[in-house]
Amino acid sequence: MKLYGLKNCDTCRKALKALPALELVDVRADGMPKDVLERAFQQFEEALLNTRSTTWRGLSDKDREGAPLDLIAAHPALMKRPLIDTGDALYLGWTKDTQAALGL
Repeated sequence: MKLYGLKNCDTCRKALKALPALELVDVRADGMPKDVLERAFQQFEEALLNTRSTTWRGLSDKDREGAPLDLIAAHPALMKRPLIDTGDALYLGWTKDTQAALGL
């Protein structure tokens, strides 16, 4: 299983602590695999884009109008985190629903 997020994100750290078998893929340092990003966007659509982040607030109005996948590719911190890929399913965020689905 892989967790796509940021190594210094508190929420990602909580998920990694609860599920030590997860492999962290730091999207800022390592990038986001295009196939995973496209699969996640098909499932979560606009929810994949974190419009509450400081990165989002720093974008100009013109930049915000870009396609979500292009924005995340250019600014990986705009992706809502964590994105957990179990191989069979994708989970977005570290919510009670995600934790229950992962058997916690």
